[in-house]
Amino acid sequence: MRSRFRCAALVLPLALSPAACGVAEEDGPVEPAGAGSPAATQPSEAPAAPESPEDFLDLAEKAMAEEGAWTFSVKGQEGLTLQGRKSAATYRATVRRGMEPEALHSQGVSTSSKGTRKNEEIYVVDGTAYLKEGSAPWKNAPTSDPETQNKVEDPVAVIEEFREYAQAAGDDMTLTKADGTIQLRVGSDKQKLTAVRNRAWVKKAQREFAPTAEQLRDAGIPVDEAQLTLSGLKEALVLDAGTHRIRSHRFEFGFLLPYTGGQEIMYEQDVRLENQGTFDGKIEIPAGIR
Repeated sequence: MRSRFRCAALVLPLALSPAACGVAEEDGPVEPAGAGSPAATQPSEAPAAPESPEDFLDLAEKAMAEEGAWTFSVKGQEGLTLQGRKSAATYRATVRRGMEPEALHSQGVSTSSKGTRKNEEIYVVDGTAYLKEGSAPWKNAPTSDPETQNKVEDPVAVIEEFREYAQAAGDDMTLTKADGTIQLRVGSDKQKLTAVRNRAWVKKAQREFAPTAEQLRDAGIPVDEAQLTLSGLKEALVLDAGTHRIRSHRFEFGFLLPYTGGQEIMYEQDVRLENQGTFDGKIEIPAGIR
């Protein structure tokens, strides 16, 4: 689940140019643990220290589940650039995430490069997202819907996403320890989309770009994935080295699209989340929304 500012105004200006268990006792005396008993002669084994990305992701999942709910700040930006002209939007939100039962509430605002602001509020409960944008009425959709996935930002779900990255053949994930943190990273330098399109994290970038690609097509600008270039992609999940709780997450990428006269249209997106600590309240959908 991902929350996105999605600015329809991005495309229009550019179109004018040429997203213990118990055990039953047996009858008979119980022998004390003496010198010859296994309990006395075999010390218990200490748990193995985490080494792999999956080890740390398991610890992160457990650590986040130890609290009832969390608060995250989200900020992002996206834009299209052609002939030096850039149409952009920014997004800021506060996201509260309940752990058991799972629930989410997000309140944010997107701002276009022209200063136009639009409020956005989202609730997610039992696999359904409830969304209100600006003055429009509430609407709902299943979280499995691709468009809905682009609209909902679940800061805890990134643990499972990175687990998928770690398990996928061919995905290169780096693990570094620095400044009291554990950092897990995936990414790519500039290369043709066709060379990396099967990577899980590239598929996510494609899904995020899909609404803008559709806007471009509607504006008469052809978008052929075979001609797209990934200008770069970086995704990083940062955990606290002591508690293994999520500290932050960042997803940054860009696409280059051929345009007339040897020019290129550049699409860029950069979304960052920061853990602001625990949340003591209760996440409930207000009456009348369902």
